[in-house]
Amino acid sequence: MKREIKFSLVFRDMWQSAGKYVPRVDQLTRVAPAIIEMGCFARVETNGGGFEQVNLLFGENPNKAVREWTKPFHDAGIQTHMLDRALNGLRMSPVPADVRQLFYKVKKAQGTDITRTFCGLNDVRNIAPSIQYAKEAGMISQCSLCITHSPIHTVEYYTKMAMELIELGADEICIKDMAGIGRPYSLGQIVANIKAKHPEIPIQYHSHAGPGFNVASILEVCNAGCDYIDVGMEPLSWGTGHADLLTVQAMLKDAGYKVPEINMEAYMKVRSMIQEFMDDFLGLYISPKNRLMNSLLIGPGLPGGMMGSLMADLEKNLESINKNNIKNNKPLMSQDQLLIKLFDEVAYVWPRVGYPPLVTPFSQYVKNLALMNVMQMEKGKARWSMIADDIWDMILGKAGRLPGPLAPEIIEKAKAEGREFFTGNPQDNYPDALDKYRKMMNEKQWETGEDDEELFEYAMHPAQYETYRSGKAKVEFLADVAKKKAALHEKSQPAAAPTANTPALPTTPQVLTVDVDGQAYRVTVAFGDTKNTAPTAATTPAPATAQPAAAPAPAGAGNEVLSPLEGKFFLVKNASETPLKVGDTVKEGDVLCYVEAMKTYNAVRSEFSGTITSINYAAGDAVSEDDILMTIQ
Repeated sequence: MKREIKFSLVFRDMWQSAGKYVPRVDQLTRVAPAIIEMGCFARVETNGGGFEQVNLLFGENPNKAVREWTKPFHDAGIQTHMLDRALNGLRMSPVPADVRQLFYKVKKAQGTDITRTFCGLNDVRNIAPSIQYAKEAGMISQCSLCITHSPIHTVEYYTKMAMELIELGADEICIKDMAGIGRPYSLGQIVANIKAKHPEIPIQYHSHAGPGFNVASILEVCNAGCDYIDVGMEPLSWGTGHADLLTVQAMLKDAGYKVPEINMEAYMKVRSMIQEFMDDFLGLYISPKNRLMNSLLIGPGLPGGMMGSLMADLEKNLESINKNNIKNNKPLMSQDQLLIKLFDEVAYVWPRVGYPPLVTPFSQYVKNLALMNVMQMEKGKARWSMIADDIWDMILGKAGRLPGPLAPEIIEKAKAEGREFFTGNPQDNYPDALDKYRKMMNEKQWETGEDDEELFEYAMHPAQYETYRSGKAKVEFLADVAKKKAALHEKSQPAAAPTANTPALPTTPQVLTVDVDGQAYRVTVAFGDTKNTAPTAATTPAPATAQPAAAPAPAGAGNEVLSPLEGKFFLVKNASETPLKVGDTVKEGDVLCYVEAMKTYNAVRSEFSGTITSINYAAGDAVSEDDILMTIQ
């Protein structure tokens, strides 16, 4: 009998690799006892990454969710682990140092044992503070090697990085093969090199099934000394997700390893509940294509965790491209054609922006940049004509050191726009901010929460937290679910007359009451093409935070500022900015607002100077491409 291999269920990542959302806290606490009853997991991934932002998006308090979800595993002696993005914390953009430090204290208090820290650029400088903060909070610091495949990302590159992380105090190493494109033999060599020098350091392997390498990779890393394997389970294994527990257990048992037995009765309970949650609402946001293996992913190397939202993005962008094609009498494009164009453009863009590992947020940056290039070129515009500020920060070195050199065309574009390159410590660009957020919460009469967890959440996700606290996030989510269910019903029964059970949508604005953490909010919501108005408090004194939308300016009242993308509208994205208001004067090039699309904030800059005469949307409103966001006289 060979040594023991332990399993970790990546329950959060299973959902986000499949679609947009994760289960609600009531669903999580229902499934937890059955996961424990399976008897085969030493660890469960409970939170981190995009989990908390997703909670806010459907109107749920992420702090409450994490506390209730981790407790049963703690009580059962199963370790819980979370994913964190080092300099970016739990979001897509850098986080001040004091917010990062509070992050680990809060998560430890909420019941998370292990923090799996990664830097999307594999810049050890960004990971180093997280090791210190995690240890100070009493957590196990597991540091990640973000695996990708390029001329730069060699066995020697990853071995050197692992040694640096261990020298800095990492308790464990994670081989984070987020796209599943790590080659099995090379991964085995990396693990063997680490174990040869540090046999005492536990190693955990995380991979996605996507292109088809990962079962062979699991066997190779185990043969080289790996201790823990991340697994998924049906009906959310394979595809953009992870290798299935049953397959991995059978394979390793055959290879002579000691592996835990599985309580199959409990397995079927969990499997059944996962399907039930999908049937409830989660399946509405899961593309069937994400359940398929796809060797086309070998080329672009896009990660499984990102593919869950990619297909939804493609649908919106395809609609925009085809709208333009109709206008110009060009043939319509299919989703498959757009997907191949995107993959080809990723292959073009990736080396030219310095080969950042294709992991959050930089996988999204590369994909978004490639998709914007495709969209702009399809509309007759130039490549690189639309680059979000967060992507520029990556290019300029403000988020960390890029593994490879930039292409001359990128350097020339930066110089032409007067942008400066940064070579210092990335954290220095983002000063402490907790005092500012504490002051803002005091002004709004909001509690900072147990262990300052609400303060942390506000500082980590300012715009989403305000939309959640206003009640608007929840009602918009419920309205979106209703729309999707109605569309699904219509598609399945196109000729059937409406029945009493048909999920019909109102044709006029409705006043709905939603509960957010025990507080009732009255929200006016319009269905169809009209926009939601800002919610107002009803039975509780808690103030709504969304700024009311001004009435659209009459035709000819000024220059129109058009939305460049479909997404969510925000006047500011963090506490350091002051929102513009009607009557303010602006200059050409000033940032007016942001459209959050494809998980990044895209700054909308003024093309002219003047005075703002109308602001047509409130924070968190959904906008479409070419919607008039505001007018300037």
